[in-house]
Amino acid sequence: MNLPIPGPSFFIGKGDDSLISFGSGQPDLPPPEEAFQILKTFRNFKYGLVQGEFALRTELAKQYPDAEPDDFVITNGASEAIDLTLRAISVPGAKVALPRPYYYSYPHNVTLAGMEPVYYDLADGKIDLDVFKKTAKGCKAVMINSPSNPTGTVQDVTTLKEVEQFCAREGIYILSDEVYKDLIYVRENYLLHGPHVVTVNSFSKTYAMCGLRVGYLYSKDTALVEKIVEMKTHTAMNTSILAQDMALAALSAPPSYVTDYVTIWKQRRDMMYAGMRALGLELWEPEGAFYVLPKFKQSGRVVSDLYYTYRIITYDGAWFGAPDRVRFSYALDVSKIEEGLRRLKQFLETEYTSY
Repeated sequence: MNLPIPGPSFFIGKGDDSLISFGSGQPDLPPPEEAFQILKTFRNFKYGLVQGEFALRTELAKQYPDAEPDDFVITNGASEAIDLTLRAISVPGAKVALPRPYYYSYPHNVTLAGMEPVYYDLADGKIDLDVFKKTAKGCKAVMINSPSNPTGTVQDVTTLKEVEQFCAREGIYILSDEVYKDLIYVRENYLLHGPHVVTVNSFSKTYAMCGLRVGYLYSKDTALVEKIVEMKTHTAMNTSILAQDMALAALSAPPSYVTDYVTIWKQRRDMMYAGMRALGLELWEPEGAFYVLPKFKQSGRVVSDLYYTYRIITYDGAWFGAPDRVRFSYALDVSKIEEGLRRLKQFLETEYTSY
């Protein structure tokens, strides 16, 4: 029997010509050409502003209604934005409501901040408002992730508005993880509003700049933003100013950069969804991001066998709170998707029949 895979870190950064990686959510498409132009002349290697370079914050403010540059903090990816926000609002033992399935880091982020994760289970990837309200009541904060990693679902606007109103009444912080907001196939993104809403975003997915680690948070809660900046002063200090300059340049790319890529993601989504349905797998059709989450029995064994025997990287749904599923990313070339589906078919017709 193949060895079990301990967690996502086993796969991150791995890759060779024999592997088909349906694992990490890392776009295979290039960043905008505008970002590369910065490298020709960049010569600034001094410390930068802890809150983030003013020019980048100014440009981001144009994308949000009534926003000011001081409403933003530029972070080392969206991950640092979530980490800093949770620690800034932390009350020892307080509860934070997370969707389940969840992005695999969320529970760890909460516990590392000294709080307790509790879960509102999604129904086919969607928020059930009764379940949400029952779970969120009395919590310090809730996490919303739409479009979702790992489900690929997009929450209905009416649902998000009800979440806003409920959390505003209850005095609950909302951390809205919107790193896939530009990769939606069904509608425009809806920006959550409220007195204690923190919007988290990143250049990793929209602009294919994962390794540069440029994320940000946006909030109209001035006191919270100031507390986060003070905390960042004593942790990471400034985010890479080279990466921030490249991010700023990426924002100057024509709108077609994003829309053309969304067309590609949707074509790949259609291919993955149709291919898996043809293999008899049960899954819902993604509405955004670039993940499918089909059902599998013994998901950990599936991930191990696919990797060691068929040279396919996948992520165990158990890492996301969905132990009866396996996450596949379709952030890879069509030819690799085709080959991956061919290998998956072979697996389903051989080893999987004996599970």
